[in-house]
Amino acid sequence: MPLPKITTTEYELELPSNGKTIKYRPFLVKEEKILILALESGNQKEITNAVKQVIKECVITKGLKIDNLPAFDIEYLFLNIRGKSVGESIDLLVTCGDDGKTEVSVNVPIAAIQVVRSKDHTTEIEIGDGWTVKMKYPSLNQFIETNFTDSEDTIEKSFTVLSSCIEMVYNDAEMFAASDCTKKELKEWVEALTSQQFQKLERFFETMPKLSHTVTVINPNTNKKNTVVLEGLADFFA
Repeated sequence: MPLPKITTTEYELELPSNGKTIKYRPFLVKEEKILILALESGNQKEITNAVKQVIKECVITKGLKIDNLPAFDIEYLFLNIRGKSVGESIDLLVTCGDDGKTEVSVNVPIAAIQVVRSKDHTTEIEIGDGWTVKMKYPSLNQFIETNFTDSEDTIEKSFTVLSSCIEMVYNDAEMFAASDCTKKELKEWVEALTSQQFQKLERFFETMPKLSHTVTVINPNTNKKNTVVLEGLADFFA
C-alpha cells in the first residue's frame, strides 16, 4: 500500500509591485535541500538561483512569470514562503556601527520586514528639453547578471543595467520604445547623456522599493546604542 500524500496549506499575499494577490505554499524538504546546498556553497549567484527555483515550485498561481518579476517582489515572496516553511522569524547577526566589528544576535519577525518605498521615487524621469524617460524595474535575471557575474567592470555593469531598464523615451510629439532598439543603441544613447541627466536616471535605482527593517542593538563592548538598517535579500537570508 502506498504511503498517504500529505497536503500542504495554501497562503495568499499581495505582490508589492502591483498589488496582485497570488497563492503559494511552504517549501518542502526537497526544496529546502536545494537552499541548504546553495547556502553552504557561499556563492551568491547559486543562492539567488536557488531562491528563484524554490519560488517557482512554491507559487501555485498559474501564469505568473517569476523571471519577469522585479527583484523586490522575488525577495518579499521568498521571505514569506520561508516564514510559512521554517518559522515566522529570522535569527541574524548584525555588526555594530560604532566599532565596525562587534556582532550582536537579533531576532527579526518576518511580518516586520516590509518593502519600503521612497516618497520621491518615480518611474518617469524628466531629463530636460521636454524629454522624459520611463523606466522599468530590473528583473531577477538582470539583478543576478548585474550583481553576481564578473564579465564586466562595475562602471560597465551600471551602464548595462540602466540601459536595460529603459522602457521608453518620449516628449509631447514623439515616443521611442526601447523594445524597438538594440542593446547597443540603448547603451550608446545612455553614454551620450550628460552627467546630470545620468544621475537623474541613477536616482531611479537608489530610490527603488527594497526590503528593509531597522533594528536597534546595544554594543556589549561599548554599551553604545546602534541603529542598523537591514536591506535586501542578502541581509535577511538565514
